[in-house]
Amino acid sequence: MPVLRLLGSQPHPHGLFDWRVGIRQANLRGSQVLYVHLCRQLPALLDALSLSTNAQIWLFFAFALAFAIKVPLFPLHTWLPAAHVQAPTAGSVILAGVLLKMGTYGYLRFANPLFPQGMAFWGPLLSVLAIIGIIYAALVALVQEDVKSLVAYSSVAHMGYIMLGIFSGGLQGTSGAVMQMVNHGLSTGALFMLVGVLYEQRHTRLMSEYGGIFAKVPVFGAFFLISVLASVGLPGLNGFVGEFVILIGTFKVNAAYAAFATFGIILAAWYLLTAVRRVMFGPFNPANENLKDMNAREIIAALPLVIFFFVLGIFPNLIFDKVNPTTEALVNAIDSAQTTAIVER
Repeated sequence: MPVLRLLGSQPHPHGLFDWRVGIRQANLRGSQVLYVHLCRQLPALLDALSLSTNAQIWLFFAFALAFAIKVPLFPLHTWLPAAHVQAPTAGSVILAGVLLKMGTYGYLRFANPLFPQGMAFWGPLLSVLAIIGIIYAALVALVQEDVKSLVAYSSVAHMGYIMLGIFSGGLQGTSGAVMQMVNHGLSTGALFMLVGVLYEQRHTRLMSEYGGIFAKVPVFGAFFLISVLASVGLPGLNGFVGEFVILIGTFKVNAAYAAFATFGIILAAWYLLTAVRRVMFGPFNPANENLKDMNAREIIAALPLVIFFFVLGIFPNLIFDKVNPTTEALVNAIDSAQTTAIVER
């Protein structure tokens, strides 16, 4: 409830409506997850029931629809940009860093292992929707004037990569998706935090109101540039590892999917680096004459995130060594269930 209060604290009729719709749908998903947690023997119960393929298909659909709203997956993403733009900085950071991952975690923990036949049936469609979301969000981000709205659409695109990895069905794609869940929380959370730093001083998020401020706020500029490069996926930073492993896993399943996803990375570099150019470089806007650089409190808040960009970019096995045994067991269990169902037919 405190998080819901954070997200809904800024009045805006359309944003509030989208927020309410999204939260109501998320509550539906939350009820499902709560029910699963309470029924600790649910996996064993479902095994004992030997659900038919049709039953699994429709049960998976019910879970997947609610999780897709939470991710959010195209075309159910419309609530997220409105929520981010209207939310205060703390709300956006928590939403990007934690809450969106509840949707992708739901697929990994519940929908996919509980209903493997449903995953096999709906997986190709969800992969296509993920790719459409990657490209669509990137194209919309290119025309944004509000820098926070741009970061919000970049978040939709990044969640599309995570969904693509999850439904690649292989170990590399799944492990890459988990890695990218961590990376997205770090890089996008940092970007929302830094946008908030600017907004606190200038009370505007329009990129046209900035320009040429790097010399004025070099510490902020360095943090902002590094965070953008991490989000783009520069080698040596955390974002590169997750996206690269997802693309490898996707390529093994469908080369066309991987090609479209790679094009999405190019678009991401375009709109994010354009944002850096418009905000940090170019002609100096005299309206920013009194702009102050980051203070000690802001640096202390942002520095750990930037450190993790480099640590996870150089030592990705800190994450992979922890998640690979679990993701391998998950992938093997799903493959085994799908193979058994094919043999029984």
